Amino acid sequence: MVRGQLRDEFGDTAFRSWLKPLTLKGLEGNCVRMSIQSRFMRDWINSHYSNRISELWTKVHPEVRTVEISIDQTAAVPPNAGGPAAGAFKGGFNGVANGSSNGTGAAPRGAFSGTSQRNSPPPAPAGFTGTGERESQLDPRYNFEQFVVGKPNELAHAAAQRVAESPTVPFNPLFLYGGVGLGKTHLMHAIAWKIKEDNPERRVLYLSAENFMYDLIRALRHKDTMSFKERIRSVDVLMVDDVQFFSGKDSTQEEFFHTFNDLVNRNKQLVISADKSPSDLEGLEERLRSRLGWGLVADIHPMTYELRLGVLQQKADAIGIHVPFEVLEFIATRISSNARELEGALNKLVAHATMMGRDITMDLSQTLLRDLVRANERKLTIEEIKKTVASHFNLRYADMESARRARPVARPRQIAMYLAKQLTPKSLPEIGRMFGNRDHTTVMYSVKKVEELYALDRSFAEDVDLLRKKLEP
Repeated sequence: MVRGQLRDEFGDTAFRSWLKPLTLKGLEGNCVRMSIQSRFMRDWINSHYSNRISELWTKVHPEVRTVEISIDQTAAVPPNAGGPAAGAFKGGFNGVANGSSNGTGAAPRGAFSGTSQRNSPPPAPAGFTGTGERESQLDPRYNFEQFVVGKPNELAHAAAQRVAESPTVPFNPLFLYGGVGLGKTHLMHAIAWKIKEDNPERRVLYLSAENFMYDLIRALRHKDTMSFKERIRSVDVLMVDDVQFFSGKDSTQEEFFHTFNDLVNRNKQLVISADKSPSDLEGLEERLRSRLGWGLVADIHPMTYELRLGVLQQKADAIGIHVPFEVLEFIATRISSNARELEGALNKLVAHATMMGRDITMDLSQTLLRDLVRANERKLTIEEIKKTVASHFNLRYADMESARRARPVARPRQIAMYLAKQLTPKSLPEIGRMFGNRDHTTVMYSVKKVEELYALDRSFAEDVDLLRKKLEP
């Protein structure tokens, strides 16, 4: 009864994350004794759920006056254990990450500040290891169900699901890369939530590269690097976001290098993200770049119109408000940067319409989003052209500027120069400088060569047209 009521009141996500891991020990006098395997989780439950748990237990057993939650590092108690009160939590709860305690964690009824927690609490931080230490916040919205899949991200999505669902390590590491706001962090959070749901005994640590560095610096300052190493390396899954932050930071790279080797050697899963592929990450040691490319490297391309529209429809459904399809089309067409800006535009529109009591219309959308639309007027850069062409021909970004003259490299480079001349206002000398300080005559030759091949080779022309379509506003 208590279990079902808590699930109904707080929702499946909060229940699975915080309440399901509770184990009932028994009813002793007027005290219900429960346990959980992490001090961090105990403290969170005491802060956000204790009053309501006490109220529900009192309804089941009027003599109950307190609920006490202790730390238990052993396996979860079987569902039927715990004495006469066990029936109230029929079905039992699973244990999660290990922890240590410096007290019983008692939670007497009425001893907590604030009102009864009948409504859902704030999003719960859930990025923690077996030590019970909070590392970062995992956003409950960032799960696989809320991730909109399209051509630009289908490989990354499939790979992330494989890692989350596989009982073994399918590829190590999984390296996700792409621009800002394209879904890298969403997929990493989704992996953590899925593993936590399916295998709560597995210890997962998600943290940003910046936090990895700051934690290392703190450990060095306090001469406690062994605790840092133990905490980082004692997990089953380590996820590090935005490793481009390690660029130029030699000591941090050294520690991460050895952490990487240790986890891989013990067959532990690593999931890494960055804004570029491993081979294009400047400022990282070659040995580290090499290891980052060992497993599966999955890129996330810029969002297509169809994907942007799908994201907006999903967000509108999640908000629970009707947004005319023509408005969604307008936003998807005029704001093409990333999912975060799409969501920001939709939130601004919905908030204004709700607070002002107005219907969402095209006129309102065009007026409210004028500044966002203007900021998203696309200004194509030569950097984008080089990245797009390199990706299309499965080359490294560095090949666009290299001195290599082999046709598989030289021809795509010529196409990139041609597109730069056609799609940007840059002069020939400026384009030449962007391609490894080449002379303007080289750019002229490349443009002429591409024009000749375009007229003679149908397959070549299709490649150029496809690239132009990708790049044009």
